[in-house]
Amino acid sequence: MKAHVNGTVIAEAPQEELIQIEGNWYFPPSSVKSELLEKSPTPYHCPWKGDTQYFTVVVDGQKLQDRAWSYPTPIPTSFDRVGKDYSNYVAFWKEVSVSE
Repeated sequence: MKAHVNGTVIAEAPQEELIQIEGNWYFPPSSVKSELLEKSPTPYHCPWKGDTQYFTVVVDGQKLQDRAWSYPTPIPTSFDRVGKDYSNYVAFWKEVSVSE
């Protein structure tokens, strides 16, 4: 699976290494090109997953605000619901396409 913007791959890993949560694919931290992400100050708290870290995706000088996010320290009880520890896994949306 790949997360990409206009042909630039931001993350890539076999599907069996990804986690699907609420319809979004979460990529393992080691599969993400962190140099294409900038931490965003946008706050969000999910009642069952915890505090979110948003990222701005930067590709070819284009900044896509809050198009990626992760849960650096998820609420431990959420691991049972998800099936495994997904700390720092990264998900994408809108202009960032995820495909096989």
